[in-house]
This record gives sequence, C-alpha cells and structure tokens, in this order.
Amino acid sequence: MTVDPSHVIIAIDGPAASGKSSVARALARKLRYVYINTGAMYRAVTWHAVEQQVPTLEPDKVVALLADTHIVCGLSQMESTITINGIDPTPFLSEEAVNRNVSNIATVPEVRRLLVPLQREYLADHDIVMEGRDIGSAVFPETPYKFYIDASAEVRALRRARQGLQDSIVARDKIDSTRRASPLIIAEDAHVIDSSNLTVEGVVGEIFGRLKQKGLPLGEL
Repeated sequence: MTVDPSHVIIAIDGPAASGKSSVARALARKLRYVYINTGAMYRAVTWHAVEQQVPTLEPDKVVALLADTHIVCGLSQMESTITINGIDPTPFLSEEAVNRNVSNIATVPEVRRLLVPLQREYLADHDIVMEGRDIGSAVFPETPYKFYIDASAEVRALRRARQGLQDSIVARDKIDSTRRASPLIIAEDAHVIDSSNLTVEGVVGEIFGRLKQKGLPLGEL
C-alpha cells in the first residue's frame, strides 16, 4: 500500500479501552482532519451477524453472510459512517452481544479483506486520523505518523466497567493479538503512549508534539 503524498494519514492503534477512540477523535478535531473509526466497522458487521443469527465462531457462515451484505462507508460532520444493507447500526454497536462477538468477527480474514479497502478509500480525498488495531501495521504501514495508545489492564478494565461493559479485557487482548489476520501488534516505528495516568488532552498534546518533531505542517494550530 502506497500512501498518497497529497494527504496525511495519522494511525492510532491500541487495545480495547486504551482510550484510542477518544484520543483519535479529539486529535482529528484539533487538526481539522477526518476521523475514521475502524472499530465501528467491525462492530457493524458483528451487529449484522448477530441480528441474522449467524454464529460468529463459524467463519464459513460469516463469509456466506457477507456475500449477501451491502456495506457503505461515508462521512458525516467529518467522521466516518457505515450502513449495512441501508441500515445505520450506530445505536446498537455497544450492545453486549456485539461486545461479546466482535473479536470473533475480526479474526475472519474475509471480513478484513472487505473492510480494509473501504478504509483506505478515505485517504483519496481527505487528511485523516484513523484508529483501530492494525492501522499502522497493516492498513497504512507506510505512514510516518504512527501511534500506539496503551494502558494497564486494570485501568482498561475499570474504563470498561464505567461504560457499563463487562467483557473481559484479557480475553479480548488474547484474541486480538493472536488472530491470523492482521493481529494487534505495535508497529516497529510507532510511538507508544501509556494513557493510564493521562487525560485525553494529555495524550493529544503528546501526539501533537511528536507530529511537530516529525515535521508535519500544523500551521497556527
């Protein structure tokens, strides 16, 4: 994948509840870039599978479902959107069934082969901040602007509990880091930030400073 030199891609990766989504959204707003939430895309497919009562641990059945699924990725107010067969699943993406099954869906190579090209299309017309688990390692490995947001397992579990979510952080980490298709890893040239004791603004500030050091033109921001 060759990065379009006319547009900037900032990759934000990290495990569940590391704070990467909040950080990526805040950074995109600060830079006036488009914010792309790839996790929402995998959650949308998961929601669809759950709604259609497709077992997420049976890849063949997931692949069969995809063959009859129309996915459209777009933009609204500088943030990514997704529809599944014309339906906006956003209100359902944090449901317990989705939380419980999303890592299973993300392990299916055909799901990633379907979604990654849709993710890359955003760069054709926009400067973007994209967050996920494989952005710097697989989706845009050539971007020089890679960040990996982490936090201790205890802090991440507490954050999930505050959101009313009870899924196991340890289990999610194991599935995400051991899957065959684009596992969760820290890209060699990524700048790692531990958000355990930092606010969102603190992490954004550290990223902003790093971008300046790398020579990204930031104007009067």
